[in-house]
Amino acid sequence: MEVIKLANLVLRFILELSALAALGYWGFKTGNGWIAKTIFGIGTPVLAAVVWGLFVSPKATYNVGELAKLAIEIIVFGSAAIALYYSGQTKLCVIFVVAAVVSRTLIFVFKQ
Repeated sequence: MEVIKLANLVLRFILELSALAALGYWGFKTGNGWIAKTIFGIGTPVLAAVVWGLFVSPKATYNVGELAKLAIEIIVFGSAAIALYYSGQTKLCVIFVVAAVVSRTLIFVFKQ
């Protein structure tokens, strides 16, 4: 059982990094001109990382409660999924969403 819990924490970390990568990918594909692409491509994942670090991470600066953490998680991961979808990465979007739902379910079941 401990192996599954550890594997889920690893999956969770990979999902967090993947969300940042997806947001950056979207940003670089979305902007018009290199300045906008750079701002969106770097700024969007940085913003998501700051929000995650302040409110959701295990060492978060602010304790906002479990329901608010879940809402922020849904917003960040949902934004990443939408970014993948609108970047034309439909299969990656589906894989990301399924992995995120499985990981979140296991976090709830194992009380991680």
